[in-house]
Amino acid sequence: MRWMMLGIALCVPALTLAQSCALCYTQAAGSGSRMIAALRSGILILAVPPTLFCVGITWMAYKKRNQFNDDDCVEIKKKNE
Repeated sequence: MRWMMLGIALCVPALTLAQSCALCYTQAAGSGSRMIAALRSGILILAVPPTLFCVGITWMAYKKRNQFNDDDCVEIKKKNE
């Protein structure tokens, strides 16, 4: 069901391409260079913290991936001795 809905959403360009607001685009295109620079820096400010947060969680999950498996391996080795 989920794959079917995804396929329908990708086949209908009006739904998939309607992500930007025409008014926002017009305002950004008509603004001066200072406003465009502020918009670019604002986008970076809003994008960097969630990206770092996701990278941090991924790194912690990678470091802790075998935390519980190591204890099981030690117990199995002790039983086999």
